[in-house]
Amino acid sequence: MADKPMTAISPTRAEDYPEWYQQVVRAGDLAELSPVRGCMVIKPWGYSLWENIQRVLNGMFKATGHRNAYFPLFIPLSFLEKEAAHVEGFAKECAVVTHHRLELNAERKLVPAGELEEPLVVRPTSETIIGAMFAKWIQSYRDLPLLINQWANIVRWEMRTRLFLRTTEFLWQEGHTAHATEAEAREETERMLKVYAEFAEQYMAMPVIMGEKTAAERFPGAVATYSIEAMMQDRKALQAGTSHFLGQNFSRASEIKFLDAAGKEQFAWTTSWGVSTRLIGGMVMAHSDDDGLILPPRLASAHVVILPILHKEAVRTEVLGYCDRLAAELRALNYCGQPVTVELDTREGRGGEKVWNWIKKGIPIRLEIGPRDIAADSVSMTRRDRPHKERVNVPRAELVRTLVSKLEEIQQSLLERARTHRDQNMRRIDSKEELVRFFTPQNAEKPEIHGGFALCHWAGDAAAEAQVAKDMGVTIRCIPLESEAEPGRCIFTDQPSTRRVVFAKAY
Repeated sequence: MADKPMTAISPTRAEDYPEWYQQVVRAGDLAELSPVRGCMVIKPWGYSLWENIQRVLNGMFKATGHRNAYFPLFIPLSFLEKEAAHVEGFAKECAVVTHHRLELNAERKLVPAGELEEPLVVRPTSETIIGAMFAKWIQSYRDLPLLINQWANIVRWEMRTRLFLRTTEFLWQEGHTAHATEAEAREETERMLKVYAEFAEQYMAMPVIMGEKTAAERFPGAVATYSIEAMMQDRKALQAGTSHFLGQNFSRASEIKFLDAAGKEQFAWTTSWGVSTRLIGGMVMAHSDDDGLILPPRLASAHVVILPILHKEAVRTEVLGYCDRLAAELRALNYCGQPVTVELDTREGRGGEKVWNWIKKGIPIRLEIGPRDIAADSVSMTRRDRPHKERVNVPRAELVRTLVSKLEEIQQSLLERARTHRDQNMRRIDSKEELVRFFTPQNAEKPEIHGGFALCHWAGDAAAEAQVAKDMGVTIRCIPLESEAEPGRCIFTDQPSTRRVVFAKAY
């Protein structure tokens, strides 16, 4: 039996994918668990990914006419009670503030005191509090459309948490808009879904399927919910962004009314849409390997690391001077609208350990420079999307001239790799028996990576949808928007169906 290849991350993806994911996050220095159960501390290398996500999305939002604002963290309980479906959907996840101070008791323990007249809910989402403000701001059709976004934190009391993918507190953006007509609001809902899809593919290098959610998967209180769905390397789906057409449900609950051009009072049509730090988990799972993180250059925490080789103290000044000058040249370059970011690693320590540290952190390009390289005016270059031993010597002038194109090559290679993986694990399935086989692992005790996206006919039977979710943990991820109509028969009821939907196991 051949020896198992050495990897920086243990276990490997094939051995234990959930634990592999946790180890990649830790080894990549992205985040760690906090002292508060279910919450996380996002470390600088991980937070810089969120900053880059914010920067790009902020530009995309503003290009489509949206402006940023901020709304309170606390929501009066009565606000949530106004929209029945909404409060029912979030009630079990709400954290509630009931007191406004602490006092020492006889045992010198701090206990809550000063009970509030009305409990305050720590926002699980902001439709109700923003709706109250929209009702004040909107009086006439001339005030519409109102296009607002906020960057904020959210609290949803989760029982089972996983770094980035599902935590009690997380960071996100939530867009909220109000419109004069149903058509405008529906157009906005689809526009923002397409913004998310463009961002996922062009910046995260993560191909997605855009589609509408079924009633069972719909946002509480929405008329229609749309999502982008991506396939991770374990073939499960990740819901990477959602956009909701809220109709007039929230405007009626919050009294968001306006006078139209004819002087008649109307309720506004509203939307909401959001993505969160879950996107970072998506990047980790979509691209990383058994040696650690692989980051798409357009969002990477840094683009290049320079590792000076300092075996002898006598060469330190010469090598560091050369590396400093090269770093300055590279930082003067522009990639994807931003200066190239360069890490110059001058820490004490063994070279091999530092190399592996940067491999595990996923930096796209690694440069190693010693006296021999300086003598040849060249660098030793390694790309993170290729095997770690695949080094090439590149003349310095050529490196400076081609670095930007190399970063873009890495970006596109990651996208194509992810697209190929998804397409190879998407199957058209035409019977319930085949669906069961597709999602049944061969090893029940230690399920191997299996399944994928099953494209099946479904005629809208909610009972069948619920049963397959209960029996196999498989849900309808979306009804694809861009698929062509295709007459067929539902694999559960044999009723006529007009198109296929996407079934998958999901995060």
